[in-house]
Amino acid sequence: MKMHNPPHPGEIIQQLCLEPLGLTVTEAARALGVSRKTLSSILNGRGGISPEMAIRLSIAFSTTAESWLSQQLQYDLAKAESKRRTLRVKKFAAA
Repeated sequence: MKMHNPPHPGEIIQQLCLEPLGLTVTEAARALGVSRKTLSSILNGRGGISPEMAIRLSIAFSTTAESWLSQQLQYDLAKAESKRRTLRVKKFAAA
């Protein structure tokens, strides 16, 4: 089922992964093997979950890479759908 306003995956990471474990951004970034800047960007909703980051998260938090990519896709699609009316697209007629 499609969500109309899904949270950014960074919110999920912060609330369901880092906070319960008492991890700082620096500690989590080090454990994930990424820079603090990279993780901070995701947590603040400025960056997205790449396939590689999805794999890193799946290993670190015993989840699936697909679940992280699905969350990112739902978020991105909801943002794009909110701009649907501003798109100038001509509909093709069936032959």
